[in-house]
Amino acid sequence: MTNSSNKPAASGPLHGVRVVELVGIGPGPFAAMLLADLGADVIRIDRPGGNAMQVSQPDKDILGRGRPSAAVNLKDPRGVELVLDLIEQADILIEGFRPGVTERLGLGPEACHARNPALIYGRMTGWGQDGPLALTAGHDINYISVAGALDPIGRAGGPPQIPLNLVGDFAGGSMYLVTGVLAALMHSRATGEGQIVDAAITDGAAHLLAMPMTMQQSGAWNPERGTNLLDSGAPFYDVYETADGRWMSVGGLEPQFYAAMEQVLAIDDLPDRYDPAQWPALRAILAEAFATKSQAEWTALFDGTDACVAPVVPMHEAAQHPHNLARGTYVEHEGLVQAAPAPRFSQTPATLTTPPARAGANTTEALTAWGITDIDRLISDGVAVQAN
Repeated sequence: MTNSSNKPAASGPLHGVRVVELVGIGPGPFAAMLLADLGADVIRIDRPGGNAMQVSQPDKDILGRGRPSAAVNLKDPRGVELVLDLIEQADILIEGFRPGVTERLGLGPEACHARNPALIYGRMTGWGQDGPLALTAGHDINYISVAGALDPIGRAGGPPQIPLNLVGDFAGGSMYLVTGVLAALMHSRATGEGQIVDAAITDGAAHLLAMPMTMQQSGAWNPERGTNLLDSGAPFYDVYETADGRWMSVGGLEPQFYAAMEQVLAIDDLPDRYDPAQWPALRAILAEAFATKSQAEWTALFDGTDACVAPVVPMHEAAQHPHNLARGTYVEHEGLVQAAPAPRFSQTPATLTTPPARAGANTTEALTAWGITDIDRLISDGVAVQAN
């Protein structure tokens, strides 16, 4: 694991792109983090005192890395004007409030485009800017429920299983917002025309279902969860407990990979894997086999093979896995173990820069870097707040 204690100069393929982030929770900050990881100059506009939903130790909030925090009172018209001054210089704005909130603040798309017609106005919500649920509260679990992404996840005969908040907030939300604002930025730079990007988690999660829906509509997907090829129904695409209470993941979908697994397991006359009626018997045999050795023993036996069998590594141990160590997948930066920027670029490598900070910790520095003057008066008047 790489130890990075110094602050490298900003780099990455988005170097020179300027982003204003009106801080929300979850997918909005992750999208801003990703843009900052890739080199964008992002300024966080926090509420004075921070957001009640943010973590209790903001200086350890990895989602807050890569950009300085300026605390601005948006209930004060001068605070709104300050943000509009920043927007005038920005390429992209990201906000994650309910529909209509930024309009009431005086920072809606119309007001922002009046100051900067080329601006990409990125909106991150769960339900989208319209539709019968648009104005109602919700969280990741609700959005993926309605999108159809939660129901298929789980064991046969059991309830749907919650996939953390990865499928909704970050895959269906953040990643689609980032894709959207960067695509719109290409258009803006070619034409000078800005636009609004409406990124809804329900839309993104539904979009992610392209492969399962293909299988469903071609007759290769059973509506009952836990009975299909990729949802733990197939015994050769599942997890198995080892002798020490850990787990191995098995992904032998293709015949040659399955054969490689058979060779390592050294079990003769396994039931026909192509006959779903024999899957329960096959699963029982595999479970019994994996229970005879520890995870470390199985990992050593499968090392270097094409069996598609790998240890299930706990999150707190992932940074020490040999593959992750070799690639520098995780780094230690400013005292925090965290994933390095991804993906990787041959000509414009991305690096970690600003560590997470509490709301307003960088107000003076950040506003100065964006050319704002009279910062001392803004702070003394309570329009902006410099945290201690």
